[in-house]
Amino acid sequence: MTYSEEDYIKAIYHLSKDLKSFASTSDIAAQLDTKASSVTDMIQKLSDKKVVHYKKYQGVRLTEKGEIYAASIVRKHRLWEYFLVEKLNFSWDEVHDVAEELEHIKSEKLIERLDVFLGFPKMDPHGDPIPDQHGQIPDIKKILLSAMKDEQRGIVIGVKDSSSKFLRYLDKLNIALGTEIKVLEKEAFDNSMAIVIDHKTVHISAITAANIYIKT
Repeated sequence: MTYSEEDYIKAIYHLSKDLKSFASTSDIAAQLDTKASSVTDMIQKLSDKKVVHYKKYQGVRLTEKGEIYAASIVRKHRLWEYFLVEKLNFSWDEVHDVAEELEHIKSEKLIERLDVFLGFPKMDPHGDPIPDQHGQIPDIKKILLSAMKDEQRGIVIGVKDSSSKFLRYLDKLNIALGTEIKVLEKEAFDNSMAIVIDHKTVHISAITAANIYIKT
């Protein structure tokens, strides 16, 4: 697989998981910031390699072969993110772009030794589960902060939006993995929230609350 093909496979993997259905060409194009015509051409190439299945009017999803390949890419990406944060002291908002390059390394031996070296981590620095060497992903029960009710408490275990801008914003709010949050009040007008972090009241938007995963 070329780097570009791997990027498409990973994008389809994430989109189909999020949507729990086929990924449309427009969704893929938006995810990869490319033209719909380019997506159509790539889908044909990937279909010829038996890694995707295209269904007219529904979109595309990965075959079993494609799922295995995608899980391997995701595994490498998240292991490298963990390595960069834990061993090289990168901050969690710096690692995504670097891991995007490192995930294309082909050596399985290197990745398995990296996993051993890191002590078999289960989650990356953003709280996303790391697939094991067989492509299996641990089931982590979580809800979005936006789904919590008044007076409910929980621990931050991940983020839906792992962009650098959002992560830097969370740093300003002193929100990180492991932060304990209590919901004081959800505003009926716009679903914004008043929450308590370290005995301090913080007001967050509905968009922010919809991008933070909590374990209650």
